[in-house]
Amino acid sequence: MSHYERKDGTVIENPYGSQYHAVMTAGNVKFVSKNSRQSEPLMETMTRGRVYAHVEGDDLKSIVYFDNKNKRSKQIDMDHAHLGISPHAHDGYFHSKFRKNLTTEERAMVDRVVSEWENYKKGK
Repeated sequence: MSHYERKDGTVIENPYGSQYHAVMTAGNVKFVSKNSRQSEPLMETMTRGRVYAHVEGDDLKSIVYFDNKNKRSKQIDMDHAHLGISPHAHDGYFHSKFRKNLTTEERAMVDRVVSEWENYKKGK
């Protein structure tokens, strides 16, 4: 089994790509789902500037952005509220900064991802 060390120093024992599988791709957004409940959060990617939409079953869970160093830069949570706000954003690699107001670009991405996901579900 291969492993690699994350930016935060933790060692990952799972090979890259073994914890999620692609459901669909729409433009620059790859829709992915966990292979098991024990799959770790999306923290890093091998594709610079990637955007993932995390889905489980028919539910859209989050939209995860990655920077040019392939590290998570922000996440928009779609499936639960913080302080009564949904969707909401967390900035940074460690998900530490909560933001209740989405930017205009983030709102446009949410609308696009929701639309793409709804169209996909209709065609299943």
